[in-house]
Amino acid sequence: KTFVRKDVLKSHISVVHEKKKPFQCEDCKGRFPSKNILKRHIQDTHEKIKPFKCTLCEWAFPTKFRLKQHIELVHEKTKPFKCESCDYSCSLKVYLKRHIETVHEGKKPFQCDFCDYSPAYKHHLINHIKTVHEGKKPLTCEVCGHASANKSHLNIHMKSHKQRK
Repeated sequence: KTFVRKDVLKSHISVVHEKKKPFQCEDCKGRFPSKNILKRHIQDTHEKIKPFKCTLCEWAFPTKFRLKQHIELVHEKTKPFKCESCDYSCSLKVYLKRHIETVHEGKKPFQCDFCDYSPAYKHHLINHIKTVHEGKKPLTCEVCGHASANKSHLNIHMKSHKQRK
């Protein structure tokens, strides 16, 4: 990539190659690579300013671009990003990058602070901490009220009701 201005090049190196995120949200402490992305995060997440409404569903978005992206990805189901190593395809470049890193390169960038568990996805780590270390069981059986930590355990439990019939 080439850059016309030195400050833009410096910013690119800092954000893309050094993975720096110097801008922090005061509300949730999330970190972001630029003021604009922080501003968009605040509008999307905390202020919920979403003036662009989808005519095909109830969703609304903070920018025209995000609305256009939503229509293409959700309603038109476009998946322009294709993995060169397998038949995986996806709607966003960032999804393809994560797929390659986690599936083909075996990277597991998240680490549990309480044990040696290291997942590929942040939401897996969050679920792990809640269920394993905090003992939370957010799923309940509709038949008997049995509490379960995850869907697969609940499905195994549900089979016991079917076997009794």
